[in-house]
Amino acid sequence: MYRSTDRGCDPDDVAPIRTALLVGLFSAKVRDHQDQFDALEARLGVLGVRVCGRFVQRRGVSDGGVRLLTAPLSRRFLIRAGKLAQVAEACETDDVDAVVFVNDLTGYQRGCLSVRLGRPVLTRVDVTRSGSSLVVPARRHRRPRRRR
Repeated sequence: MYRSTDRGCDPDDVAPIRTALLVGLFSAKVRDHQDQFDALEARLGVLGVRVCGRFVQRRGVSDGGVRLLTAPLSRRFLIRAGKLAQVAEACETDDVDAVVFVNDLTGYQRGCLSVRLGRPVLTRVDVTRSGSSLVVPARRHRRPRRRR
């Protein structure tokens, strides 16, 4: 899904990532989520990527949420529909190149999120592994039209 320019990619096949949104799902027990965002944003800054916004999905904050803290996450999107809609709107408004998740994602989640958000979805691991800059395949992910 991503490529590092240190691997000798063909420049015609890739597009650089210059702007991104950060997204993370955190348990209410996790107190250092801002530190995790700060570290990821610093790494992206070194790679020349400007972060346009951060989105936090918390689990277990409300009384009802505490019961759901250990429940399985969304199989397709990791985050809930309301937060996903906020991220999708920010993607369109800010015209970001990619969305970077603090959490690990399955291939299925990454694919569903890429289609829904209309842009590549990366994880912290992708950013950590990258070399001197971050690039993605030049083909832009298109958001499918809704059926009426």
